Amino acid sequence: MRRLPLPVLAAALLWSAPLAAQSTGEEGQSEIARARAELPKDAAKVLFGAQTRPAPLPARSIGAYARGCLAGGVALPVNGAAWQVMRLSRNRNWGHPALIAYLERFAVAARKEGWPGLLVGDMSQPRGGPMLTGHASHQIGLDADVWLRPMPDREYAPEERESVSAISMLKSGTREIDPAIWTEAHARLIRRAASDPEVARIFVHPAIKKALCDWRPAGEGSRAWLTKVRPWYGHNYHFHVRLACPAGADCKDQDPPPTGDGCGADLAWWLGPEPWKPSPPSPPKPPLRLADLPEACAQVLAK
Repeated sequence: MRRLPLPVLAAALLWSAPLAAQSTGEEGQSEIARARAELPKDAAKVLFGAQTRPAPLPARSIGAYARGCLAGGVALPVNGAAWQVMRLSRNRNWGHPALIAYLERFAVAARKEGWPGLLVGDMSQPRGGPMLTGHASHQIGLDADVWLRPMPDREYAPEERESVSAISMLKSGTREIDPAIWTEAHARLIRRAASDPEVARIFVHPAIKKALCDWRPAGEGSRAWLTKVRPWYGHNYHFHVRLACPAGADCKDQDPPPTGDGCGADLAWWLGPEPWKPSPPSPPKPPLRLADLPEACAQVLAK
């Protein structure tokens, strides 16, 4: 497997303690302001990052997960029957109606797995598109980060939603699961998330993927759900849910994941030293402009 370019690796490692657990409140807003000041005014992430409301258009996911936008976005309510939205100051709790429906039913179903409720991190901006800080994807309203910290039995105050941190599943200073933190309830939660037919991918830290591969609950039948669970940098504080493009959408699906459960050679590569080695430096890529996105994204911005 080819080593990642240094800029990609650096960004991935930066978010190994993800945005969900880093900049918050005033600190987060200062980070966003700095990012905006350092970018060209016509950078797509500046244009989309300035939008505070959804485009009043029929719901559509447009383009690719890392190069697109969202029309007719819907906000996930900040409090639900079995979820709470975190980091409200970012205004990233928007998605395609299919994502909102998925999260609502997943949150309720997760309680049957012994999980008290979801803490939902970043989804998309009101009109999708590139973000000023953090993610390269999350652009078309079909991605959501779910914290690996269970919801408490009370409603978080607004200030707590900015200050409470997500919890890493790793032993401090290592890339190994901490058995004192990781539980079977975490495994059941991710299995439930991946078992929904609308889900295309679940991204987790490689150590979490290994824990899932090693998990052999009594009476388990098919392990086909594991095919969707893919290792990736970061994702030790949360797992990333990605839905397939809804019927009739204008978005582009990823290729299907490789066949098999993903617990063999590919995972072994991730658990070795190779993916974590820095590559030779290369010039940073210029930020995406509006012209780099699908033509329909100009209409999404204009409305």
